[in-house]
Amino acid sequence: MRIAVSACLLGETCRYDGRSKPCARVQELVALGHELVPICPEVAGGLPTPRTPCEIVQAPWMESEKTHTADERSWTILDANGTDRTAAYARGAQAELARAKEAGCKLAILKAKSPSCGSGEVYDGTFSGALVPGWGIAAAAFRDAGITVIDETADFSRLANG
Repeated sequence: MRIAVSACLLGETCRYDGRSKPCARVQELVALGHELVPICPEVAGGLPTPRTPCEIVQAPWMESEKTHTADERSWTILDANGTDRTAAYARGAQAELARAKEAGCKLAILKAKSPSCGSGEVYDGTFSGALVPGWGIAAAAFRDAGITVIDETADFSRLANG
């Protein structure tokens, strides 16, 4: 199976802090016969590495249970200095979604808590370290497009058969 994976989980230094967050559990999926397709919506959207941390301050899921695709009019993503980075996040989400779909990915393993990739829980927009239930803009776009989204903490046992 082809699986879209946050590039930072594969050791690429593309996170906001210029680092990676390699995850051996994710990388071991190659040995089980899976093809991992590295993605980074933030870099694809034109943001530099390193970059000022960003958090979601407004998103469709904050208003209702229905998550909308990465339409930047429904989202506000600010960096810690108050600069609006929504357009870059939306652009990157759509670019990486198109790449994942072109590669035939039906599953994405994305970085937990990220404003791009968080699936089920993200930082609350106050830069205080507090978490709230919600989805990153790319994770929401992937999910809305029919791609199953999990994070690196998920149970991978169902992937054991390649």
